[in-house]
Amino acid sequence: CGTIWVAADEEEMDAARDKAQTLSAYGIVCELLSPAALYAREPQLRAGLAGGLLVKGDGLVYPPKSARILLDRAMRRGAVTTRAAVAAIEDHGVLLADGTRHQAQHIVLAAGSRSSALLPELPVQPKKGHIAITDRYPGFVRHQLVELGYIKSAHAASGDSVAFNLQPRPTGQVLIGSSRQFDTVDTAVEPAMLQRMLRHATTFTPALAQLNILRCWTGLRAATPDGLPLIGPHHARRGLWLATGHEGLGITTSLATAQLLAGQMQGESTPIPFQPYLPRRFHD
Repeated sequence: CGTIWVAADEEEMDAARDKAQTLSAYGIVCELLSPAALYAREPQLRAGLAGGLLVKGDGLVYPPKSARILLDRAMRRGAVTTRAAVAAIEDHGVLLADGTRHQAQHIVLAAGSRSSALLPELPVQPKKGHIAITDRYPGFVRHQLVELGYIKSAHAASGDSVAFNLQPRPTGQVLIGSSRQFDTVDTAVEPAMLQRMLRHATTFTPALAQLNILRCWTGLRAATPDGLPLIGPHHARRGLWLATGHEGLGITTSLATAQLLAGQMQGESTPIPFQPYLPRRFHD
């Protein structure tokens, strides 16, 4: 559906220009929008915005469906699954809760925010987020809408924050985000944080306040201190590779993460440098 990064003022419009320059340098088609062009595309936005940046090729993935497709593909190629929980990670192996041991040349830990439960030494902490979804309102918004201030919120290393993010679903529903909280693993919905998030969203799209919300839920993102994922060998455990710390972009970057890991395992070149993501950066 494409994404519009919404600029609230001229400072954020400057950030939109910088973002456009970066995306264009990598061949990603984008278009700076004047206020008039912005409102022509998204009339529900409040008056007085400075403009925006349209990234036409952006899409949204539905993680459960994407994970199911990838799992089915892996199983057709010989992958085997187990329902037993992992109790411990060992050199070149894992111990399951039922007492079974599995050994292999390569073990990959890709457990998101639960990774540090198995390896407490990892610099990964949970970052809680709230999500709400509305009833069906086809055409209410036509693009994913994200405030340019979202970048500051998404990569903050401490404190609670909210940012404006609306996603139109093929069903006509509207997904509303986002919030970020540290220092909690309680997945209960918190009315105060949810209210703060929704009120902030209505400052960008006032008519959102008239829509019915069907469901709210939370999740835990896997966050690292520098905002970059851990992709590569564990600094001390033999045969163990890490693929975690992606925050809210785990499913989006899963295939690229797999390419970076496979390249390292096989000693081959990778499409982009893997060095910035090596876990050892926190131990060197």
